[in-house]
Amino acid sequence: MQNKILVSACLMGHAVRYDGRAKPLLHSAIETWQAEGRLVTICPEMSAGMPVPRPPAEIGNGATGEDVLAGTARVVELTGRDVTEEFLQAAMNAVALARQAGCRYALLIDGSPSCGSGFIYDGTFSGRKQAGNGVTAAALKAAGVEVFSDHEIERLIDRIAQ
Repeated sequence: MQNKILVSACLMGHAVRYDGRAKPLLHSAIETWQAEGRLVTICPEMSAGMPVPRPPAEIGNGATGEDVLAGTARVVELTGRDVTEEFLQAAMNAVALARQAGCRYALLIDGSPSCGSGFIYDGTFSGRKQAGNGVTAAALKAAGVEVFSDHEIERLIDRIAQ
């Protein structure tokens, strides 16, 4: 049995991002994995009932997804609305789906306060990036799923080949 890969729905061309867009990742490996039935698609935020489009959200005060999971940081929309509970639910949904489907790996869109794994935004809504994980990426890593950003697809290919 081949290992399954949890993948951000926006990378698969679904218009589910906060701005109502997709961000398709066009790569032959995606096509191969899809044909093999290895991809399990999720938009964590939509799984938690968040609408599309929705206001942009960031983890506040330069914190990370791990901090949100620990209860020491919040996720806030540009409007000021606290959406921490929705992001925590989204992360739990992603972990549950990964476990149910047998996903050993995750390929997630970088920069998102949910799916970011290489970088996230610093919580100031100024476009400044910082190293860190979003809430879902942090939860998946804590659950033992190996997380790769969309910029790391070659590394994921190599990892799967091992």
